[in-house]
Amino acid sequence: MLDLPPVMPLFDSLRHVEDGNPHVNLYLAEVMLGPVADAALIYEYALGWLLEQRHSENNYKTYRSELTTFLHWCFDVERQPVAELGRRQLSAYVDYCMAPPNRLIAYRNVAQFVHSKQLDERVPNPDWRPFLGKRIDGEEQPYRITERALKTKLAILSSFFGYLIQEEYTERNPALMMIRNNRFRTGQPGSLDDAEDMKAFTELQWSYVMSAADRLAAEAPEEHERTRFLIALMYGCYLRISEVAARPGFAPVMGQFRRDRKTGVWGYFVPLSKGGKKRTVAVSRALLKALKRYRAHLGLSDLPAPNETTPLFVRHRAAGRGRDAGVLNANLGIRQLRDEISHVIGCAADEAERDGFEQDAREMRAMTPHSIRHTGISHDINFNGRPLSHVQADAGHDSIETTSQYLHSSRAERHESAAGKPLDRLSNPD
Repeated sequence: MLDLPPVMPLFDSLRHVEDGNPHVNLYLAEVMLGPVADAALIYEYALGWLLEQRHSENNYKTYRSELTTFLHWCFDVERQPVAELGRRQLSAYVDYCMAPPNRLIAYRNVAQFVHSKQLDERVPNPDWRPFLGKRIDGEEQPYRITERALKTKLAILSSFFGYLIQEEYTERNPALMMIRNNRFRTGQPGSLDDAEDMKAFTELQWSYVMSAADRLAAEAPEEHERTRFLIALMYGCYLRISEVAARPGFAPVMGQFRRDRKTGVWGYFVPLSKGGKKRTVAVSRALLKALKRYRAHLGLSDLPAPNETTPLFVRHRAAGRGRDAGVLNANLGIRQLRDEISHVIGCAADEAERDGFEQDAREMRAMTPHSIRHTGISHDINFNGRPLSHVQADAGHDSIETTSQYLHSSRAERHESAAGKPLDRLSNPD
């Protein structure tokens, strides 16, 4: 039997973290059976945020240590989803970090994961602990955490919550609320959930993205017909990438496209999303056409049969490791889908730059896969004229206020709508 540490480390070193770990997956599956049903989802968000720090190994190590401790507290101590945490709960987390259980304190720094020769895989290091104490002259000292270290913890968590807000996992940042408290003030700027941070492609930029997806599919259909449909689905249904990616306990299938027996209209069913909610997103005729094209490429019928279990995104090659080793017909995870989307965005930016749209290309390269969701919502409201209430239901927003933030939310769109305003409508504009 494998000897495990009292707290499960969640993120391996940069070299191995994207390989996945069966012991972490099993732990997450067990947590999901308890009161934190979205544990695997928040783990994927955390991993995505961590990978944005890959340019600095020191930052990566610091951030993963904080996230591991924080998620241990959420999953094992507080037993509450991250989205439900408020300032009071985060204050309890700070208290926990100031006086952790003795069994969770180590007095030497060791790796979180090690290679097991017996299993020939990476395993959690049984000697690792989430808190590191000090020895002076060989004697273990009472555990203490400095005020500066506490401020650093909250600054990291505030940045993470800001990422979760942009990904629309949550609508509040309790760490930022605590930072604004005099005790933890760090001089950071204001709210991270300002509507201006909702990056969306302009109409011109999005046209380049779709053109790039079309070109890639035409040049290499075996590789990029899947990509083209992924882009269309993310935009047409404004989906979060976690809603189309495989994770422990969830594997998206074609049968999630469903035809309403009474109305005859098609929708895409999302069985589990932010906060454990489910919803059905209305599907446009253009998206149905894209679905038929993708299914024809796969050799399937035009539209899915009821309860069809064909994976939504089929691998190009059989998996080489893990529980799906040797299996071709298996869904893709967040990392693979994120890389695929980022490749299309990069190609689109290159094309825009070649056509002389240098500034648009720079803006496009700053976009993320989640920007496609923002774009679909923004375009439906501002250009397609869909009612806010309809968009709210399809987007899965808790309130109409969240949806209304997309009303000409980008600076570029506001400038375009204001550029032609005269100062005197009756005078000669020249």
